[in-house]
Amino acid sequence: MKMTGRADLPLHGGKAPRWLFRRMVDLSGAISKIIVREYGRDEFLRRITNPYWFQSLSCTIGFDWHSSGTTTTTCGALKAALDPGELGVAVLGGKGKAALRTPLEIETLGEIFSLSTSRLDMLSYASRMAAKVDNSCVQDEYQLYHHSFIVTEEGKWGVIQQGMRPETRMARRYHWLHDPGIDFIREPHQGVCCDSIGNGVLDMTAAKSEETRKISVDLINDDPEHIRRYLTPDGQTKLQRFDHKSMTMPRRHQVLDIDIGKEGWKTLRMAYELQPQNYEELVSLKGIGPKKLRALALVSDLVYGTEPSWEDPVKYSFAHGGKDGTPFPVDREVYDSTIRTMEEALEMAEIDERERLCALKRLHELVGN
Repeated sequence: MKMTGRADLPLHGGKAPRWLFRRMVDLSGAISKIIVREYGRDEFLRRITNPYWFQSLSCTIGFDWHSSGTTTTTCGALKAALDPGELGVAVLGGKGKAALRTPLEIETLGEIFSLSTSRLDMLSYASRMAAKVDNSCVQDEYQLYHHSFIVTEEGKWGVIQQGMRPETRMARRYHWLHDPGIDFIREPHQGVCCDSIGNGVLDMTAAKSEETRKISVDLINDDPEHIRRYLTPDGQTKLQRFDHKSMTMPRRHQVLDIDIGKEGWKTLRMAYELQPQNYEELVSLKGIGPKKLRALALVSDLVYGTEPSWEDPVKYSFAHGGKDGTPFPVDREVYDSTIRTMEEALEMAEIDERERLCALKRLHELVGN
């Protein structure tokens, strides 16, 4: 499984004006058709889920280069522009309520692409798990509000989704790319892109969290009633207030101030009765969210000493890099490849010459930044 990047963007309100969005639909559609025609659907999927290429596309078609709306508006334009029956590529889901319609849209798409029931089930699972992993397994305090699920005629998929953190006025973007050897819960972030690094981020997908994942499953399968003694009986202190770095306890009879709640214990009991075989199966269960996973991780650490990863899985900025090496050195190969393919697509696109020149100008302005 490859997650090809993540970006932090300022959270902006409002929406693109109608005249601009119309042009974004036309231009994004023209570029996409050229990419599919020249390189194929697999390559289009790889490029559109690459954060560098996606960011370049957003700027080229005319949207604000650093706004959270870059994600929602560009994905909306692509959804409007791409005809599944013509191109063999569909963009499903979207922002807010549109994201919730993704499962139904997958079913409808099955008729257009003639996908088998098992393939549709796999697509639905991938869409749901990508969202759940980013909301529950990587606890970075960004709540998802946008989920675009991109599917090709062959049943391959990619995800571009975004979470928000209103108190900091920031949005964070997550990119996923289909891989035959998919593993949703073990190091899915192959290239994580972000301008800032959070403190105390519980990353249950990290390699360091492997033993914690195993112990978490064992704790459930051995009956979660056994872990009640480690938790505050009435949940007087909320889970978010638990500070794993500064909290000190005696060597025995420790109690973690974690609020599971009555319904939470019912969910853990249900999980015990189902006996999940591995951590992915545990995460996939209905009702198993960030609080339960965090509680299991902390008890695993307390009882068995299997400390999970508390590092934000951020490696790169969403930008190509800086000429001075900040936030990281420019990757010339990625940089040149992105610009080259975008320029080629624009030159071949069936669009008005004025639109072509304006798009090329915006692309080169991005390069200048």
